[in-house]
Amino acid sequence: MGNRLSTDKRKFSMLCAILLVLLAVLFFASIRTGTMNIPFPQIWSAFFGSDVGNQRMTLFEFRLPRIMLAMLIGAGIAVSGGILQSISRNPLADPGIIGVNAGASFSVVLYTFFFKGTAFLAEVVSIFVMPFFALTGAFLSAILVYLLAKKGGSVAPARLVLTGIGLNAAFNAATTVLQMKMDPQDFTKTLTWISGSIWATNWDYVLVTLVWLVVLLPFAIYKARYLNIMRLDEPVITGLGVPLEKERLKLLGTAVGLAGCCVAVGGGITFLGLIAPHIARGIMGTKHEFSLPLTALIGANILLLADTVGRVVIPSMELPVGIVISILGAPYFIYLLIRTA
Repeated sequence: MGNRLSTDKRKFSMLCAILLVLLAVLFFASIRTGTMNIPFPQIWSAFFGSDVGNQRMTLFEFRLPRIMLAMLIGAGIAVSGGILQSISRNPLADPGIIGVNAGASFSVVLYTFFFKGTAFLAEVVSIFVMPFFALTGAFLSAILVYLLAKKGGSVAPARLVLTGIGLNAAFNAATTVLQMKMDPQDFTKTLTWISGSIWATNWDYVLVTLVWLVVLLPFAIYKARYLNIMRLDEPVITGLGVPLEKERLKLLGTAVGLAGCCVAVGGGITFLGLIAPHIARGIMGTKHEFSLPLTALIGANILLLADTVGRVVIPSMELPVGIVISILGAPYFIYLLIRTA
């Protein structure tokens, strides 16, 4: 048992090191890539020397906040998906599939509709209002899913997922109705945002998102032992003296909080919370104390890669990162659906 644990720790450390190196490579590739490619000597000068070519503003005010947000959002959504897959015992669960993202999106679009798009302005108030509305919508969706899925005092995992899919469709329909009543400019903005677009290139948004993740990610890893137990049958869990519904509700709240704060600044990015946990479990196994940190690193890598690709794949225009993720994630979702059928 001790040898197995020691082997797992060595493997975990090695995988973390590999993923961190890969993240660093993607970081440097992303910081020099865009509408205007910046050579590495000029990047070095902008950071540590004279501002050759006046690149400092481009790097510090636009690219660096965007890169940081991509990594934070990727980690948050990925871990949220990993938690949801465990508490629902469904490998196809994802914040975008069970209605959490849709609830957050509906709330933000509702706010934009009534306040004529001021949510998309770089004003101090919007820094706090956008996450508040997104989190409100996400938690509202999660509460509805939980209450509708509850039967006989407990929540059946299958009912949780099916209820989430139904609410996801309802929120998406309501969001579409609101968009149809918007003026063309606001409609275009919300459509791009819902597709998944890291639009909030602002250090204040980085700080707000970082605060949420610094609180919720360690808490999720701390609760890893309960996620491990939730793989067992419910009578066995009850026999062990674990307050199943109480812990499931705490973990659901953690997953919703992670997804909500990430949707607030990254839009409706789907499939990332599906792909990253599967890759982590495939290379590390099902122990969540190891798989959750790896899931966060994998999510950060995938979203940063997708955002970089989205900025260069089509010359003179930017492809929303959510579309790039969907192109990668849809075939994988179909593969999982066929394999688990």
